[in-house]
Formats: sequence, structure tokens, C-alpha cells
Amino acid sequence: MAQVTAVNISERKGVRKHEVPYIDLKLRHGIVGDAHAGDWHRQISLLAEESVDTMRAACPIALDAGIFAENINTRGIELRTLPVGTHLRVGETELEVTQIGKQCHNDCEIKRATGKCVMPTEGIFAVVVKEGRVQAGDEIEVLK
Repeated sequence: MAQVTAVNISERKGVRKHEVPYIDLKLRHGIVGDAHAGDWHRQISLLAEESVDTMRAACPIALDAGIFAENINTRGIELRTLPVGTHLRVGETELEVTQIGKQCHNDCEIKRATGKCVMPTEGIFAVVVKEGRVQAGDEIEVLK
């Protein structure tokens, strides 16, 4: 069973995201209270714990939830293999995948420490299709 392991926000752009008990998702907005919210194609970022685990093995710094600027950490689903347009039920919400990966910032602390970063190739982005609340422990299902 795929599930959410952590949810994270940042109130300002350019700062690390921090774990919170839950996030509220709004249509045409994204996550209430997150600096990257807005009516655009990258409202929410997701990253698999399995991807973070590969980085943990090579990184001298602690890699807590949100360190890659991801909003939702997952376990048990291969996010990077989902095609754009895929719909996911995440708890009581529904998301649509809009982008796979993104360009990494050159000054990324993790990239400087390890020589690589997983977000550009393994992180995904989505928009809100159905509003609601998401928290750690929520199930994730790929919708047909």
C-alpha cells in the first residue's frame, strides 16, 4: 500500500520546507499557507522516500522531510514512472501529475555535499483536482 509519510510547507520562497501535521489543498491554488501555492502547474511537489533513502546513503548531512523542497513524501509508489496526466487519490484529495522533475538550483546544499540531487529526476509536480486535507499515513492510489 502506498502512503504519505510526511507533509511539508514553507511560508517563504527560498527557505527549506518544514514538516507540519497536515496540509489543506485548494482547487486552483495548491497548499494553503505554502509559498509556492498559486494558479499554476507546479502547485504541489511529491518525492518518494525510496529516492531520499538512496541519497541518505551518500550524504553526510541529515535528510529530513522537506529538505528537497517537497510538499509530500511518499512510500510504496514509484512516482518517477507516472506519466504526466496521471491522477492520484491522496487521502481525501485528488491530484493530477503535471511535470516530472525540475531543474536543480546550483547552490543546492545537498548537491554541493553529494554531487547530485534526486528532485530533478525523481520528484514530480501536480495540481489539485479535488480539495481536502492530507496528512502522514494517508493512502495513495493511482486512479484509472
